Amino acid sequence: MPEWIQRAYEILVSYTADTTDGIPRGRAQELLVAHEEFSEDAADAEYAIERLLSRGWLYEVDGELRITDRDR
Repeated sequence: MPEWIQRAYEILVSYTADTTDGIPRGRAQELLVAHEEFSEDAADAEYAIERLLSRGWLYEVDGELRITDRDR
C-alpha cells in the first residue's frame, strides 16, 4: 500500500483511544484534510479511506470508521 495511505491510517489511529472507538466517516475525512502531513484534497482523503477499508485496515459500522488492528 502506498506510504501516503499508510500515513492516513496513522493519522486516524492517533485520533482513537482504542479499536472500539469510532470516527464518523465525514469527520475522518475532515481530520485527514486538516492534518499538516496529508493532502488538503477531500478526494484524496476519501480515496485513502476507501483503500484502508478495502484492505481491512479499517471497518465501518453505522457510518463510523473503526481501526481493525493498531499494530500495523
